[in-house]
Amino acid sequence: MSERLQAARPDGTSATVWLGFLAMCVGMFMAILDVQVVATSLPTIQSALDIDPDQMSWIQTAYLIAEVVAIPLTGLLTRLLTMRWLFVVAIGLFVTASAGCAASGSFGALVAWRVLQGFSGGTLIPSVFTAVFILFPNARQALATTIAGVLAVLAPTVGPVVGGWLTQTYSWHWLFLINILPGLASAVLAARFLPRQATDPSELRHLDGLSLLLMATSLTSLELSLKEAPTSGWTSAYVLSLLALCLVSGGIFIRRTLRRTRPVVDLGNFGDRNFLVGSVLSFVLGIGLFGSVYLMPVFLAFIRGHDALEIGMTMLVTGIAQLITAPLAVALEKRMDARLLSAAGFALFAIGVGMSAFQDPRSDYDAMFWPQVVRGVAIMFCLLPPTRLALGTLPADRVPDASGLFNLMRNLGGAIGIALIDTIIYTRAEPLGWSLWASLQAGDIEAAAFVGVPLQAISGHSGSFDADAAALLDPLIQTAASVQAINEAWLIVAILTGCALLCVPFARRPAVADEPALH
Repeated sequence: MSERLQAARPDGTSATVWLGFLAMCVGMFMAILDVQVVATSLPTIQSALDIDPDQMSWIQTAYLIAEVVAIPLTGLLTRLLTMRWLFVVAIGLFVTASAGCAASGSFGALVAWRVLQGFSGGTLIPSVFTAVFILFPNARQALATTIAGVLAVLAPTVGPVVGGWLTQTYSWHWLFLINILPGLASAVLAARFLPRQATDPSELRHLDGLSLLLMATSLTSLELSLKEAPTSGWTSAYVLSLLALCLVSGGIFIRRTLRRTRPVVDLGNFGDRNFLVGSVLSFVLGIGLFGSVYLMPVFLAFIRGHDALEIGMTMLVTGIAQLITAPLAVALEKRMDARLLSAAGFALFAIGVGMSAFQDPRSDYDAMFWPQVVRGVAIMFCLLPPTRLALGTLPADRVPDASGLFNLMRNLGGAIGIALIDTIIYTRAEPLGWSLWASLQAGDIEAAAFVGVPLQAISGHSGSFDADAAALLDPLIQTAASVQAINEAWLIVAILTGCALLCVPFARRPAVADEPALH
């Protein structure tokens, strides 16, 4: 296996290899973009297919569960099909599923196609990061990682713009139809230009079906529990049952996997100190990245009343800052210790997230501009150096499995982060609202300014408000309480992001990009 993967790296890096790699990046971009463009248009799809409101979230959940199950299987599928044919098959299935989604006339059909779409899309992301370390020598890995990283984090940023524009200009079917032409083009280019390797059908004979089932059960129950916990409660019987199923099946899977010579997923990669540190950083980045991309639309939609297109235009600031910073990140990543760059990136990202924890009900584009700039500048330093820490020192034959685990950690961080955010918003808004009522009844001018109440109506006031005044104040206070809950969520995410700094000193210094290759 090691020899096959080593053979995939050509002597030097030809233009054809870059074309094949760029084709893979396009496929990955479409898979990530698909989640965001659909999220912005769920109400439109719900109305068109007459879906019950409480079932609507399954359009996204079905995709995400299938994706998170597929991601750690990338190593196994790469060994079975080779990197080239895994990508071609995956993007082909993704295109087919996209066409099926667009043609769906019922909720059941749409969810079924979304499962196939999520599973095929889930293998595209780690495949690209595997390709970075298999196809390119050390001197080119920073540039390749940057291209993949920019597209990976740009997709969630431009997703609301693309989704809102497509839905308003055409129809919801185009949320899926846009995948077809780029997907087909990337499949043809990848088949033509990626290095050819021999397939290994013997992997099927050694496939541990029970471990595969246990892993899928554990990840699926975890995703479902995280989806339901904020609304049903973390201590509800349903959520606790799912978490118990996750722990039991996951524990058996880990024990069984560690004892096998050819496991479904090579968990032994976590024994490498740098990979473990990089994976922790990837997990924390998932919390911060997915959390910030989630919190901004929540605020702009429910507090400011913006539509999907307006939200997308506001969030473009992060993507622009990220693109401007990318060349600097590449240059520094080639010359500086990845540990120092990772620490600087996460510190800056935590500051950018924390800057958003001081919004009020009137905050809009101007108030969100500089926090987005800071986060956009930091993102590439939170992605490139940790990727090198995690994958850059591993032998070539371990990279496919490790890439799947590395990307899985980011997705799990995002899922847990969003569940935590929803829990904060659901549980803290009401008590914060009562606190604001008490402050206004006590004549607190600062609270009145935050809520947006005319100061003359509060100045000198003491005691309860009459029915008319209470009716006028109630919606303002509910909105202000939601803002305070969102601010608390921003603060918690900032603290968790900052905690990533604690693990950086435990990593060994990896080679910088200008040093000799480690494989």
